Amino acid sequence: MISLVRRAAALCALGAALAACGTSGSAQAPGPASGAPSTAPAKPAPSRPPTLAPGPAGLTPVFEHGPRTAGRTIALTFDADMTADQGPRAASGERFDNPGLISTLRRLEVPATVFMTGRWAEEYPDEARSIGRDPRFEIANHSYSHYAYTDDCYGLPTVSRDRMRSDLERAYTAFRKAGVPDAMPYFRFPGGCYDEAALKELTAAGVTAVQWDVVSGDAFATDADAVAREVLDGAKPGSVVVMHCTRSAAPVTERAIRTIVPALRERGYRFVKVSELIGAANGRA
Repeated sequence: MISLVRRAAALCALGAALAACGTSGSAQAPGPASGAPSTAPAKPAPSRPPTLAPGPAGLTPVFEHGPRTAGRTIALTFDADMTADQGPRAASGERFDNPGLISTLRRLEVPATVFMTGRWAEEYPDEARSIGRDPRFEIANHSYSHYAYTDDCYGLPTVSRDRMRSDLERAYTAFRKAGVPDAMPYFRFPGGCYDEAALKELTAAGVTAVQWDVVSGDAFATDADAVAREVLDGAKPGSVVVMHCTRSAAPVTERAIRTIVPALRERGYRFVKVSELIGAANGRA
C-alpha cells in the first residue's frame, strides 16, 4: 500500500512539473483537439484606448481638456518635434531629444503622454522604444513630418490635403519600426493648427485630435521659473498642458518640471495620461 501511495505521489509531482514547464512532448494536456472540453478561461480581449465619438458631420473629434468635476487630475503632454528636413541639423549635433526630461519624469513618478513625430522616432529609435515600452508613458501621433495641416501656421511648411492621412500613417509606421508596441489613436496637429478640411481628411484614420487648455510657453524659453508660473497659473482640474521634449527648442523644460510637479501635488493634483482624461470624458473612468 505504501509503495502505491508513493507511486501515485510521484506521478502527481511529474504531472505538475510537466504542466509548469509547458512541455510540448507527446504527453499533452487534453483540449478540444482530443475531444475533451477545455476548462481554461477565455483570454480577455485587449482593451482599446478610449477615443471620442466623431464630431459634427462625422469629422475627426477634438479633445481639449477633461471633465472639470471629476477630481483634480491633470495631464502633462510633451511634443517630441522634429521636421522631415531637420536631419542635417541633427547630424551636425543639434539635439531634438531630451533624455534628462524623461529621466526626471521617471524619478518623480509622473505619467505623461508624448506626442511624437515619425521623424523623431527615426532619429532616436532607442529613446522612442524606451518611452513606448514604459507603462508610465504613452506615445501618440504628432505627424511624420511636423509640417502644418493648414496654411500660415507659425511659418511651418505645409502638407497638401491629399497627403495628410498618409503623413499621419507614416508616423505610425516609424513608431512600429522603432519598436513602439502600442502607439495611441491620438493625433496632435503640428503647431496645433487645424481647420474643417484637415479634420475631414483625417476622419478615416479614426483618431481623436488632442489639443490643450494650458500653454506652458516652454518653446524657446530661457526662464524655467516663468514656464512653471504659466503652468501653475493656468492649471485646472482636467487640464491638458502642452510642453516640449526637445532640448534645442525647449532647453528649460526639465528644470520647470522640477518645480511644477511638487507644486501641483501640494494642491492635490494627480498626474494622468491623456487616455485617462478621454476615458473620464466618455464616462469610462
